[in-house]
Amino acid sequence: MAGNKRTVILTGASRGIGKAIALALAAEGYNLALCARSADKLEETAKQCLEKGIEVLVIPADLTKPEVPGEVIEKTVKHFGHVDVLINNAGYAKSAALDDVTLDDWNMMMDLNARAPFLLAKHTVPFLKKSKDGVIINISSVVGRKGYPNQLAYSASKHALTGLTRVLGRELQQEGIRVHLISPGGVSTDMIHMARPDLDPYELIQPEEIADLVVFILNSGSKGLVDEFNVRRRNSMPFD
Repeated sequence: MAGNKRTVILTGASRGIGKAIALALAAEGYNLALCARSADKLEETAKQCLEKGIEVLVIPADLTKPEVPGEVIEKTVKHFGHVDVLINNAGYAKSAALDDVTLDDWNMMMDLNARAPFLLAKHTVPFLKKSKDGVIINISSVVGRKGYPNQLAYSASKHALTGLTRVLGRELQQEGIRVHLISPGGVSTDMIHMARPDLDPYELIQPEEIADLVVFILNSGSKGLVDEFNVRRRNSMPFD
């Protein structure tokens, strides 16, 4: 049984940033409900997390299906009995200019990057209200506040996630639920290597650096809080 350990729902947990977050939180003693489409890679992540002595629930799922977010929360609560943290990390990007963006591309990015976090939050909040320190962390992107050529649909979806996060922060404050946004620049993941092959791989942010921020957020119990983290590559322009 999970005992009194805090329970985290983490999407996109099979690789990249999500896997790094899962391993970091396992080391901190959090129990984890891990969600991703790739069952095999998700099991690999879970196996490494279990070595830390915590409890892991593996939920292979396609979050682009509107009924799935609710099912993920239901399975998590049935297994652990509670939820304390929701981390919306799952995302999809495809580079294309306006003329080349298909409706399928648009829908895929909107469904996974914006609608799924909305539905997951909607289904999780009733349980976060019961937690002593309910937290939602949304992993956005620098494109959620800036515009880049050939990233029209991806940027639109991340702008939507950014707006969703800021409104949730205000709506849920009185419920004792903290809402945070992490917006990194290029992170060394499979997705960025495909979407931005022009970026120098040696200059990319490491997934573990984002995981460290998540741990910092969850361990923050002081009077001062940071709502949003904009993380740039070291060689990019400061305050841009």
